[in-house]
Amino acid sequence: MFGIHDFGIFLAASILLNLMPGTDTFYILGRTLSQGGSAGTASVLGIASGALVHTLAAALGLSALLAASATAFLAIKLAGAGYLIYLGARMLLRRQPPLLLAADFASAKLFEVYRQGLLTNVLNPKVALFFLAFLPQFLCVEDGGNAYPGFAVLGLCFVFTSTIWCFCLVWFASGLRRWLSSDEKVVRFLHRATGVIFICLGLRLAAGR
Repeated sequence: MFGIHDFGIFLAASILLNLMPGTDTFYILGRTLSQGGSAGTASVLGIASGALVHTLAAALGLSALLAASATAFLAIKLAGAGYLIYLGARMLLRRQPPLLLAADFASAKLFEVYRQGLLTNVLNPKVALFFLAFLPQFLCVEDGGNAYPGFAVLGLCFVFTSTIWCFCLVWFASGLRRWLSSDEKVVRFLHRATGVIFICLGLRLAAGR
């Protein structure tokens, strides 16, 4: 159906790929440990939305244009790296990091975290190229056929399994944070450490090929 083949292999490969720690993993863990479960959840939803954007882009062929243009790839990569470094620097330079427990987050603040997660994912061109390289391996579309439905189904399945795993990360990190949050110095350290993680992720993205 939809030109999809070996769906079981695709699902197994997707789960294994999701379990491998990457930029999204460290981003979600950092957010949750420093700002609570609500921030972690908002980050997961933002990253999932970004993955949906990449799925749509791959289906429409935009990712192929990105892969063909070294200048566009470099520009988006540097923009994503700069954004991560900016977020990290802002956390490091804040003099008094607030103790942002999950219950303390306002909806506006949660939307900001969601938006940051979305931009972090959308501005990572490696995610776009991953979708372009991975999804077509499980599609078999005849000449003149429409590959969009198959791309959409596979992309949604990948995003679904990834989101479930990310929520597991939030649950784990939330429990760890509750255990550590009794000491204000620990929470302050987690906030600073998250800033360092974001800067390192930005530098790694900028330096990667």
